[in-house]
Amino acid sequence: MKKFILCCLLFGATQFVFAQKTIINVDFSKEIGEMRPFWAWFGADEPNYAYMKDGKKLLSELSAMSPVPVYFRAHNLLTSGHDTMNLKWGSTNIYTEDAQGNPVYDFTIVDKIFDTYLQRGIKPMAQFSFMPEALSTNPQPYEHHWQPGMPYDKVYTGWAYPPKDYKKWADLVYTWVKHAVARYGKAEVESWYWELWNEPNIGYWKGTVEEYCKLYDYTADAAKRALPTIKIGGPETTGPSWNKAADFLKTFLNHCISGKNYVTGKVGSPLDFITFHAKGSPKIVDGHVQMNMGTQLRDISEGFRIVASYPTLKHLPIIIGESDPEGCAACGMKTNPQNAYRNGTMYSSYTAASFARKYALADYFKVNLKGVVSWSFEFENQPYFYGFRDLATNGIDKPVLNVFRMFALMSGKRVAVSGNQKYTYAMVRDSSVRGKNADIDALASKDLNSAAVMLWHYHDDDVRTEDAAIELNLKGFTAKTLNVHHYRIDDENSNAYEVWKKMGSPENPSAEQIAILEKAGQLTLLSSPSYVKTSNGSLKMNVQLPRQGVSLLKFDW
Repeated sequence: MKKFILCCLLFGATQFVFAQKTIINVDFSKEIGEMRPFWAWFGADEPNYAYMKDGKKLLSELSAMSPVPVYFRAHNLLTSGHDTMNLKWGSTNIYTEDAQGNPVYDFTIVDKIFDTYLQRGIKPMAQFSFMPEALSTNPQPYEHHWQPGMPYDKVYTGWAYPPKDYKKWADLVYTWVKHAVARYGKAEVESWYWELWNEPNIGYWKGTVEEYCKLYDYTADAAKRALPTIKIGGPETTGPSWNKAADFLKTFLNHCISGKNYVTGKVGSPLDFITFHAKGSPKIVDGHVQMNMGTQLRDISEGFRIVASYPTLKHLPIIIGESDPEGCAACGMKTNPQNAYRNGTMYSSYTAASFARKYALADYFKVNLKGVVSWSFEFENQPYFYGFRDLATNGIDKPVLNVFRMFALMSGKRVAVSGNQKYTYAMVRDSSVRGKNADIDALASKDLNSAAVMLWHYHDDDVRTEDAAIELNLKGFTAKTLNVHHYRIDDENSNAYEVWKKMGSPENPSAEQIAILEKAGQLTLLSSPSYVKTSNGSLKMNVQLPRQGVSLLKFDW
C-alpha cells in the first residue's frame, strides 16, 4: 500500500491512469453474427461529380478496396438543367415537354452517371428525385445557388414540389426503368435498389405525407410494371428519434401495409426495403470540437425499433440512407467550425466506433441491416482540406477513407469481444462518450484462413491525451503460425492531412507534393509484417493506441 501511494505521489494521477491497461479479449471460436459489409455504401447530393476527374478516381478507389460491390446513392437524378453543378445541386434534364405539353425524354446525362458507376463495378441506389421543372406544381424559382454559410432552406426550390400530373410522373418512372433494363440488362437492374425521394418529412418535399404516399404508389406501380422484379423502397425520412420523422415513417409503413393504393384501389403498396437517416450533432465546447455519437445511434435504435414492431415488415432489408456525424456534407469548417473534425483522425475513430455499434444494434433488434450509406464522397474543384464531409479532397484521400479500407479486410463471421471496456453499445447510444473515460474497444472477425481485430481509441472531445495501453488476449486460432499485418490510422500513419499541414498547407501543391500526399493518404502498416506462434490457439499482444487512433490487426494462415 505504501508503494502504491508513493507511486501516485511521484508520478501523479495522470500517469497512474495511463498505466491502467484496457483488457480486450477476443474468442475466435465464438461466433456472434455475420460480418456483413453494410459499410460499402456511399452517397452525395451532387450526381454529376461522379464523372468528373476526381469523382472517377474516388469511385475507382472505392470499388478497388471492397470485396463486394459498392452501392452509391445520389440526389438530383431527375432534376432539370443541362449538366449544371453547384454544391447540393445537380441535374440530368431527363424530362422536358414540347410546346404541346408532350413528354420529351433525354437519358444522356443520367446514362453518363450510371455508366461511370458500372464501368467501375459500382451499383446504383437509384433515386426517383427530384421533380422536373416541367412537372412541378410550383416550378419557380427552380435552380438554387446555395453556398456554405447561407441559410439551409435556400436549397428548397421548385424541384421539391409534387407533380402537377401524377400519370406523367408515372410514365417518366416507367420509361426510365425500361430504358435502364434495355441499356444494362435485366439481371443488372434487378441488383439495384430504387427509392423515392429524400427526407420528405422536411423541406425536400413540399407536399404532405399523404401526397408522398400517393406519389409512392404511382412510382412503385410504374416501376413494377416496367420490371416486376425491381426492388423499390422508402421513405428516407430524417432521424426517427425526432417525433415528426417517426410519425412520417410510421404513416408510410402503415400505408404500405393497409392503406388504400392511389393507383390500384386495392390495399397496400409494394415495399421491398425500408430507409431512414441517422445523424450525430457536434458542437464547439471550450474551444474544441465535441461530437455526439449518441444522437446518431438513437436515430438508428429508434428506426430499428419501429421496423421491428411490424411483424410483416421486420424481415425486410433496412438501408440507413444517410448515416453521418452530422447533417450537412457541404458545410465546411470555415462557416461551421464544429465540422473541423472532418480532415483528421477524429472522423476515422468516430466511424470505427459508430459502425461497431450499428452491428450491435442490429443484433439487439434482430433486424436485417443491409446498407449504411456514408453521405461522404468528394467536392470537385474546391480548396484542399476545406473541411467538407468527404472521403477525399482534390484526389487526396483523407484518414476516414482508410477506416473503410480496414473494414474491407474483415470478412466471414463476427466473433465475441469482452474485457474491461468502459462502454457498452447501449451506454454510447444513451449518453455518448463523455467524461474521463474514452471508448477503447474492438470489433473482430474470422474467416476460413484469416482473422481481424479493429481497435479504436475514441472520445467525443477532440482533446489530446495519453495513449491507450491495450492488452489484447486472443484465443480460438486454429493455426500454430500466423502472419500478422498491423495497419494504423493516427497522426503519423495513413494521414495525408497531417502531411499537408507539415508542407505549410499549400493551396496549390506541386506535382511532387501531390504525389507525396497521394501516398500518405493510403492505408499504411505501423510495422513490417511478422510471423508469430500461437500457444494452444492463443496469442497475447500489447498495443499502444493514440487518442482518436484506429488499428487493424490482420492475421492470415
